[in-house]
Amino acid sequence: MKRRRVPLPPAYRQFKKEFPAIAEAYERLGEACHWQGPLEPKTRELIKLGIAVGAGLEGATRSHVRRALEAGATPEEIRHAALLATTTIGFPSMMRAMRWVGDVLGK
Repeated sequence: MKRRRVPLPPAYRQFKKEFPAIAEAYERLGEACHWQGPLEPKTRELIKLGIAVGAGLEGATRSHVRRALEAGATPEEIRHAALLATTTIGFPSMMRAMRWVGDVLGK
């Protein structure tokens, strides 16, 4: 079973036009990693959210909030996943991520 696709950012759509073979290989790798192990979709998306938060990636954070919601995560679970980053990435970085999360969740 494949994940439902979220709208792609314009920059990635352009990359895909210019380098279709690379984009296709990248997407296949992502799908293989996503479905390789035993984790449920909601857990996978919360983990991906934590990785995006830790890396300070705004677009990825917002994307994984949306994907986590689609996978059945509650807003409280999503906020908790972001909050857990505090002692790893620091309070200011966690607060930045919480703003991104809140923007997507509507708070």
